[in-house]
Amino acid sequence: MSSTLPALLQVAALGLLLALTVPPLARYLAHVYSSPRHLAGERLVYRLAGVDPGADQHWRTYLTSVLGFSLVGVLALYAFGRLQQHLPLSLGMSALPADGAFNTAVSFVTNTNWQWYSGEAALGHLMQMSGLTVQNFVSAAVGMAVAVALARGLARTSAEGRVGNFWVDLVRGVVRVLLPISVVGAVVLVALGVVQNFDAPHLVGTLADGSQSLTGGPVASQEVIKELGTNGGGFYNANSAHPFENPNALSNLFEIYLILLVPLAMALAFGRIVGDRRQGRAVLAVMSILLVASIGLLTWAEMAAPGSAPGAAGAAMEGKEVRFGEAGSALFAAATTGTSTGAVNAMHDSLTAPGGLVTLFNMLLGEIAPGGVGSGLYGMLMLAAVTVFLSGLMVGRTPEWLGKKIGQREMTLVALYVLATPAVVLVGAALAISLDAGLAGQQESGPHGLSEVLYAVASAGNNNGSAFAGLMTGTPFYNTLLGLCMLAGRFLPIVFVLALAGRFATQQRVPSGAGTLPTHKPLFVVLLTGVALVVVGLTFVPVLALAPIAEALQ
Repeated sequence: MSSTLPALLQVAALGLLLALTVPPLARYLAHVYSSPRHLAGERLVYRLAGVDPGADQHWRTYLTSVLGFSLVGVLALYAFGRLQQHLPLSLGMSALPADGAFNTAVSFVTNTNWQWYSGEAALGHLMQMSGLTVQNFVSAAVGMAVAVALARGLARTSAEGRVGNFWVDLVRGVVRVLLPISVVGAVVLVALGVVQNFDAPHLVGTLADGSQSLTGGPVASQEVIKELGTNGGGFYNANSAHPFENPNALSNLFEIYLILLVPLAMALAFGRIVGDRRQGRAVLAVMSILLVASIGLLTWAEMAAPGSAPGAAGAAMEGKEVRFGEAGSALFAAATTGTSTGAVNAMHDSLTAPGGLVTLFNMLLGEIAPGGVGSGLYGMLMLAAVTVFLSGLMVGRTPEWLGKKIGQREMTLVALYVLATPAVVLVGAALAISLDAGLAGQQESGPHGLSEVLYAVASAGNNNGSAFAGLMTGTPFYNTLLGLCMLAGRFLPIVFVLALAGRFATQQRVPSGAGTLPTHKPLFVVLLTGVALVVVGLTFVPVLALAPIAEALQ
């Protein structure tokens, strides 16, 4: 299980698949969001919704559309949970409690997919299929739309703050991108052994002469968008560690591929939208450097198996599936926390201390390696603005990026973006370890207990959704706290991103000069990588030193 050859082969196979498919998908994405033509089915949707697809929205109108659409999603999914027992295909499941329905609704609308419940024991087929899966599509499309709006802001000149049409971007993201890939991906998953049916639970005999209830359902159709849309919520409590969701090594590799496909393609699509493909390649390079480093460190941590318990056992296999091994589990963990997916094929609470540190660091990094669909791109672009600003200060001139000046107002929005999620995470973690209701959920004391709390709040605030699993979060306190963290962690950054997009769209393009920093060359790639790491280091190293770092040193 600890052989390095299979680990290298699966990484090489993944890299080859991505190299072959990311560039053409990027070209297609740029076309989707730039084409003036509307498909017949899309025009029907616009007529039914009363939307003018030709309207070019001001950034404030675009933001209002994002928030209004998301609010309707939260209310609809909350109603689904509270009324579940009255719905068809409920399988006899009872209604979710008020705090649990709130948490679940917010979780799936914000693309977090944090799950305080066991899916097969709490939700019926209709809730899974028409509630959660639908939100998996539209929440991913919202993130893509916001990223495209920022790219348009950089590409346009004197557009009076207009950044496109949210409803067009939303519909196109679902209809032209996510749905077609998901249909093909679901067929592949079924061929690889993932379950897809509408069966009710049925009893089977066991080898111990007992019985066990097996739950089927529309698993493959949810599994594919769960990974492709970097959502992460599993049909089963064990998520992608369950054999009905992820039966073998091939399905495991394919699911990792789905997780990384769209976020990486969005980076190259950005270069095409702004009219300079080199910009997209530079962003992709930074994402790839951080992702490869994460994969390498996490794989080393799990295969080297530091610590007395793994050393005595001969391998760090606690909480892992034998069919995946340490390498397959580490690769999945790096992909799911480097993006905003949060799906797991192993229990992250059982990772080695260095391995747990890597997954936590990936989330605290802002999930930009390569990040969620859309959110990873606009997160990286905000850090690129920081890099350009700092570089401009070094040469004593007003920073310029793609012909747009980054002045006081622009930098204020960027600073607010950078500070928003850390504030949510640190304040949330402080509340959880300060209040009796928060401490009651901890099963571990010391550094590992703090790691569990920090991981949960970081996962919620960064809209990841994975968990260390040792923390009891299915309580009114944690359902409410984490729900509020998910809302703030999703929509505060979107406000600042769209406001910045509007500022850029208002400006006239200025010609580059001798002091303009080229943002497509290796030097900028190095600078942007360094800024990303330093921002995280200055913000989170103190709390990391008290939690996973202290645990690793014990």
